[in-house]
Amino acid sequence: MREFQKLGVAEPLADGLAKESITVPTAIQEKVIPAALAGRDIIGRSATGTGKTLAYLLPLFQRLNTEAKETQAIILAPTHELAIQIQRRVELLAKNSGLPVTAAPVIGNVNIVRQMEKLKSKPHIITGSSGRILELIKKRKINAQTVKTIVLDEADRLLDDSNWESVQAVIKTTRKDRQTMLFSATITKAALERSREILRAPEIIDVTLAAAVPAEISHMRLITDRRDKIETLRKLAVHLAIDRALVFVNKSDDIAVTVAKLNYHGLKAVGLSGDAGKIDRKKAIEDFRSGRARFLVASDVAARGLDIPGVSFVINLDFPEEPLLYLHRAGRTGRAGQSGTAISLVTPRESALADKAAKILKTAIPQKELARGRLFEARPRRMPPRQAKTPQP
Repeated sequence: MREFQKLGVAEPLADGLAKESITVPTAIQEKVIPAALAGRDIIGRSATGTGKTLAYLLPLFQRLNTEAKETQAIILAPTHELAIQIQRRVELLAKNSGLPVTAAPVIGNVNIVRQMEKLKSKPHIITGSSGRILELIKKRKINAQTVKTIVLDEADRLLDDSNWESVQAVIKTTRKDRQTMLFSATITKAALERSREILRAPEIIDVTLAAAVPAEISHMRLITDRRDKIETLRKLAVHLAIDRALVFVNKSDDIAVTVAKLNYHGLKAVGLSGDAGKIDRKKAIEDFRSGRARFLVASDVAARGLDIPGVSFVINLDFPEEPLLYLHRAGRTGRAGQSGTAISLVTPRESALADKAAKILKTAIPQKELARGRLFEARPRRMPPRQAKTPQP
């Protein structure tokens, strides 16, 4: 019996996963799948790249009545990219398992007439943005009364001030006995408060602290003044022959400035801003995927749901304030068993944050020095000897 079947996953789904060489459940999958199959409401927290999507898709697939021609599940996502990414995962799982599960993406800023045409077939699963889904529910193109399961992916963003009203409105249109599942890498106190309004005695599953930094990722930090960070990155790009890297800054306002500086130094870069339009975001991601741009500059919010294979380097131009954000950033590289490197360019103050993150995450972030085109282990700085105080007369 396959490991997934021991959790209650049906054989066709387990066989479908095996076609992708997925045979051992992750920590979040081990805990979520049995609870979800039992119909429980769930709050699931786990680091980026730990398999949250499959954790909810497998039981969702299994609980569908594929003989019924009706929409039975809605998956809400905060960004178009994440919605499409989930849609592709649904399609692949359906194909590999041989199950007749149908799905359709419903996102804003897309021709609504075409979406209404697709909805005539009453797909089992709808994935998309709360605003457009609510609009189509009001137009009676989606029958919310047949929906048995609602999933909020990246729940902390969906429960924030900009999304909460439409998310809540979508949920209120569905049956009271629905199953609701929330998943995110981080969940704020405010989000938890709001979750109480839409969940019934949820099972809280938190494997964040247990999530280790993948062994395939190597780490380093270089101490530098803030004004020298771009120049240091330029030297690293040459020394390490960086062909593609995600560059993180803490503030969205710094994205455009950073992109301009990198391009000035001949490092082809594009930016990914959370408030950018769909076309601009799509072009930036496509330029990065295709190699037309070597560097993609983003904030933590803008990079949510972003999954680009083949990223060898993650560079923290600003070190994150929270250790778990470091884990999520580093997890953008070293995926699917590939090796990767997380480099942090830190000021002395930020180096203290790196120490804190290393301690909590139980991983080493060694200090390096770049000199004469080579990286060295940093030598501990000797403190000048204390001079004896001269007695006052």
